Order: sequence, then structure tokens, then C-alpha cells
Amino acid sequence: MKELLVGNAPCSWGTLEHQDQSQSIPFNQMLDELVETGYTGTELGDWGYMPTDAVRLSEELAKRNNVVMLGAYVPVAMKNPATHAAGVVTSVRTAKLLAAVATTQAPYLVLADDAGTDSMRTKLAGRVTAKDGLTKDEWKTFASGADRIAHAVFDETGLRTVFHHHCAGYVETPDEISTLLDLTSPDRLGLVFDAGHYVHGTGGEDGNVIPALNRFKERIWYIHLKDLEPNVARCSHEEEWDYFTAMRNGLYPELGKGCIDFPALLRWLAAQDYKGYALVEQDILPGMGTPKESAARSRSYLRSIEANFTEEQPLAVSR
Repeated sequence: MKELLVGNAPCSWGTLEHQDQSQSIPFNQMLDELVETGYTGTELGDWGYMPTDAVRLSEELAKRNNVVMLGAYVPVAMKNPATHAAGVVTSVRTAKLLAAVATTQAPYLVLADDAGTDSMRTKLAGRVTAKDGLTKDEWKTFASGADRIAHAVFDETGLRTVFHHHCAGYVETPDEISTLLDLTSPDRLGLVFDAGHYVHGTGGEDGNVIPALNRFKERIWYIHLKDLEPNVARCSHEEEWDYFTAMRNGLYPELGKGCIDFPALLRWLAAQDYKGYALVEQDILPGMGTPKESAARSRSYLRSIEANFTEEQPLAVSR
């Protein structure tokens, strides 16, 4: 029988890039609660949130039932060519730490645009149109920066890079995802598919992500399980909220409380013989919510639908 490998991440405990971390839950508490609520993998979080010494980090993971390090999110403002060199340095430094603590699975460098820092894209998150995107020349700059980082990470560490499409960044809509993939190396830069970001990025509330998974399946190497609250998404569109206002109003709920069709997503993963981790993310701002309790309820929800991944599904009968 297949096993659904499930991790969770510091962002579900309110440790989110570009935010005031004065209310941040300490990493040791976060890891303790992650294990207590039934997860076996994690991501690194912002640089410095967890120990950056490989020996100490390995010890912290090992003493908690050998938690698997799955990856690290690295934002780079790739529209600006002046950021590319620093992006390489930061990404390689991060990837070296990941490689040093790797155990049962090779972690990913999770590369993203510097989402939430461009005021226009932050304001338009969930409502982006073609005119709000990059120009042809900007796309060349953006893609060359992503490729440069992915190649450097592989050359220096042997790890692969996945790009995280992200609301409030310049790769948010389905067509933006497609453009980036078309302009980058398929052997060095893959995609981490994030269900919640994807649906919000479409500007709708249709939780059927199977067409998108099929569209990008050749480049999907890693999965983030994030739900989307359709009523909040609708209010965000109607009231023209910026991205962080939508988040404060509960854009990303616990799994099973939004619109994403997770049973269908698990069946799709099973059909693809997916052997990696599925990472739960609830993206909350610092100080919001009840992280441990939410993580436990999301894990319970996944257990309730896990048969969609672990058990062979009957063939549909055509009529």
C-alpha cells in the first residue's frame, strides 16, 4: 500500500517572510508541535529561524523522530537584474544547509519572486490581468535569473530547485506560470504546485485543480497543500483588498474548510505514482490563529481522505 508522506511548515505557525517576527513561535516549539500533531517533514522557514549550523539542525530534527527536511523558501526579486547575483549567493548558502541535513529524501530549494514587496502586485493579488504582468524583456530577465539560481544550486549542491508560484508576486496567474516554465530549463527548474495560491491566482473560487495539475504535470516535482476560503476570496475581489488584508481575514483556512478538492488532488498524485512529500501550509500572519490546533485538524482531515491516495480507486464506468 502506498504511504502518504505529510509535512508542515513554519508559515503555518505564523513565521512568514517580510513580517514582524516579534510574535514568532520559537522553532523548537514549532517542531515539537509539528511532531505532536502527526507530521514527519518540515521546511526550513526564514533563514535564521531554525539553526543554520548543520550539526545542530540535524540534531534538532533527529531528536524529534527524525523529522525530514523538505526544503527552504527563498524569495528573490527577479524582475530586477541587480538582485540576481545576491539571489545566487543566498540560494546556494541555503541549499548547502539543506544538503547537509538531508536524510530520506533530497530537499528542494523553493525559489519564488519576492512576493508581497511590490505594492502594485500586492494590491492586485487575486485580480491580476495580463496588463499587470511583466513585459517581454522583463520576462527574459526574470527567467534568466531563476535559471541562473537553479543551475548554481544544482552545480554546488546537487539539489534541484522548484519555483513557487505565489500571490502578490509576478508569477501568480496560470499564464504567468506557463510563461516562466516555457522560458526556463526543464531539467533544472521544476514547479511546486500550491493549490491555494493557484486557485486564488485564477481570480475564482473553483477548487478543481486537476486541469492545472495536468497542464503543468511535466514540471511538478513537489506539492503544497493549501486550502482557500471562497467567501473570503470573493470579498477580496469585490472589496479590492490587498493580499495581506485577505490573509488577515482568513484567506487560507485549515484543510477541508475551503474550496479545494483535496480527494481529487490525492487521486491525481496516486495516478502519477508521486513518491514525495505533500506539505501542508496554512499561511497565517504572526500572532494569528491557533497553529497547533489547526495543524492537528488539518492532519485529521487528511487522514479522513487518505484512502484516495493509498488505495487503488475503482475505474469510472462510462455511460
